[in-house]
Amino acid sequence: MSFEFIKRLPTPDQIREEFPVSAKLQMIKAQRDEEIKDVFTGNSDKFIVIIGPCSADNEDAVCEYVTRLAKVNEKVNDKLILIPRIYTNKPRTTGDGYKGIVHQPDPEKGTDFLQGLIAMRKMQLRAMEESGLTAADEMLYPENWGYVSDILSYVAIGARSVEDQQHRLVVSGFDVPAGMKNPTSGDISVMLNSVYAAQHSHPFIYRGWEVNTNGNPLAHTILRGAVNKHGNSIPNYHYEDLMLLLEKYNERDLVNPACIVDANHNNSNKKFKEQIRIVNEIMHSRKHNIEISNLVKGVMVESYLEEGSQKIGEHIYGKSITDPCLGWNDTENLIYKIADLV
Repeated sequence: MSFEFIKRLPTPDQIREEFPVSAKLQMIKAQRDEEIKDVFTGNSDKFIVIIGPCSADNEDAVCEYVTRLAKVNEKVNDKLILIPRIYTNKPRTTGDGYKGIVHQPDPEKGTDFLQGLIAMRKMQLRAMEESGLTAADEMLYPENWGYVSDILSYVAIGARSVEDQQHRLVVSGFDVPAGMKNPTSGDISVMLNSVYAAQHSHPFIYRGWEVNTNGNPLAHTILRGAVNKHGNSIPNYHYEDLMLLLEKYNERDLVNPACIVDANHNNSNKKFKEQIRIVNEIMHSRKHNIEISNLVKGVMVESYLEEGSQKIGEHIYGKSITDPCLGWNDTENLIYKIADLV
């Protein structure tokens, strides 16, 4: 065997016991979960905005961002539900090999998984405590889900994970909405097959246990653009793309048809300022067609305190260390514009 077993890490139950969710935060999460669920089941016409840094790399900066977001949320919560992105597993795909705070809670000191698991949970708890908002994270590693399953209100499955059977099976046991992104190829049938699998019950092996799941009726799609064979971005947020997705949904036996549109990644060709224009187009499409309005439940936007992204070796507080993001002023203005257009 080529694995070198270093040390056994604490179980999710052990970490959760050491860093528990208070009764106050449990109530906040239960209320938020119900409010978000109602959007996906069609019982609420509020619009979801999943927004925040590409990668949650710095606890102080992330919590400052989320606290600012909470103040904006107070002004728009009659129309919008703001869900902060606190993506603790988001890596750099190139460069220095940074794999997210779970792997490297202090990028200067290298890998430390135990401290990373603690840092992930502490950041999520602090953000919730200071803002009253529960967050979204991307489940890059299904084995890590238990460490934050009692905190998050939304989970995304990335374009490179959506075809993986383990991700699909684990999502089938969630009790919160899970967005399945289209793969980088853009094949929406793969995305919809993933939703189908996640909405159904499954027996499988998880963390050394034989488990059964009930299926997750809140599993849905996320359009994030695609890449052609030449590596060029292909957007899939236009009116015709949304109509095609609606058509494909109608061909399948799926409950709660729903879509979130990711305004960055290959939809914007990572030109972060384009997110503003893209969101405006999505809102126009919803206004134009009631069926699209019923299908598109929200948008996903990458933003942080400072706009753009920083280079490897820089240390700029509140500026993305992965994909470039909108800055705070543009973020705040965009949220108010979305509220006006809902």
